[in-house]
Amino acid sequence: MTPADLIVIGAGPAGTAAACAAADAGLAVTLVDEAPAAGGQVYRAPPIELRIGPAAKSADQRAGDHLRAALAASTVDFRPGRRIWSITGRFRVDAIGPAGTETITAPRLVAATGAHERVVPFPGWTLPGVIGLAAATILLKAQAMVPGQRVVVAGCGPLLAAVAAKIVKGGGEVAAIVDLASPTDWFAALPYLAVRPSLLAEGLGWILALGTHRVPIWFRHAIRRAEGDSSVERVVIGAVDDRGRPKNGPERAWDVDCLAVGHGLIPGSEVPRLLRANHRFERLRGGWVPVLDVDGRTSCPGLYATGDGSGIAGAVPAALSGRLAGLAVARDAECPSAKYDERKRAALLRKRSNAMRFADAMAKLMALRPGQVAAIPSETVVCRCEDVTRSEIEFAIAAGATEVNQLKHFTRCGMGPCQGRMCGDVVEELLAAHVGSREAAGHWTARPPLRPVPLDAVLGDFHYDDIPVPAPAPL
Repeated sequence: MTPADLIVIGAGPAGTAAACAAADAGLAVTLVDEAPAAGGQVYRAPPIELRIGPAAKSADQRAGDHLRAALAASTVDFRPGRRIWSITGRFRVDAIGPAGTETITAPRLVAATGAHERVVPFPGWTLPGVIGLAAATILLKAQAMVPGQRVVVAGCGPLLAAVAAKIVKGGGEVAAIVDLASPTDWFAALPYLAVRPSLLAEGLGWILALGTHRVPIWFRHAIRRAEGDSSVERVVIGAVDDRGRPKNGPERAWDVDCLAVGHGLIPGSEVPRLLRANHRFERLRGGWVPVLDVDGRTSCPGLYATGDGSGIAGAVPAALSGRLAGLAVARDAECPSAKYDERKRAALLRKRSNAMRFADAMAKLMALRPGQVAAIPSETVVCRCEDVTRSEIEFAIAAGATEVNQLKHFTRCGMGPCQGRMCGDVVEELLAAHVGSREAAGHWTARPPLRPVPLDAVLGDFHYDDIPVPAPAPL
């Protein structure tokens, strides 16, 4: 068992910034992440075999290198390759690492667990060859591999152009981009995109590359179905309205070997939920988020949350929020070397406020569209872990399920290996249509294991003779 002053979970932009800020103030900080290197999803480090020279690196790759260099230069005890499965008390963190089970304890904990992808179900979405935009990004960034030779890229938000441009750069063909948003939606976002000129320029570069390869973009369209026998072979799309509801009109189709699709991001707030911190529903921020003060304190003493796990905002606001949270931990711990400088704190808050203008514009494009959920066909699988269809969910609601955890008991929806991460947001939206609001529908109750872990890894080596058996009670 390893003691520390602070445990930070997640080594993306937010977690790394929080860990370094707290360590610089003099705290003994342990930073834990499941990946083999720091950076999170956005700054994911490629394998050594695929690393390239500085001149050929993208802005994200350079930012990731800078993040990892800052972490290496700090006093933070960084532990990559750890899968956390349980968090109890204030605070005991149990993980599975390269050498087996590990336990870390500290009086304070920062949850910087990032986000996971939302895919609103449609017929055929469980076919092999249908992957998320985030999964496609991992293949392209970390493995220099295109997800397919002929791909349809669909969904909403800036990842559409990013993924499509990287596919054509990698030698794949993008048959079409299918965007839920309209050109008007994107033009409305332009003034806010100008706040981040470097990202705007990068986005324009993606569009130019796609235009050069004559990739068609179908605005205000969505996937109707994916077809195929053993894998995806054909993708069919149709027009939708501004709420994502299908409209009458012709369908269009392409023969493909891959469909990369994503409908925004959902905060990974399992840790604050597991520790029973207060939450609220914010559609713009991606769903259920912990209730925080401006420095990242939750309602649970000693627990802080930051980054996309506390509300979808992107890498720059995440890093600023992480630094604010790390400084707040040092102040709350009354660290002797933590110098409280209100001017520096105010400057960080201003930078974050400015960065949130861009974040809000992107979040609006990625927000869940209720009409899209309402249009899910009845026999479509919603919970892919347990093969629960929409009709089974609706039957359970008709039978009296009025809250998502009750719905889970009725259907096993959300009980699979992903613990509801893939289906929870959509299931809650379906239930909310019957009970009046997402607040009334509620959210899954988090419980360990937070991630699937092999039972033998948790148990370790033991002999049954080692199990203490109390003597029988006297008669």
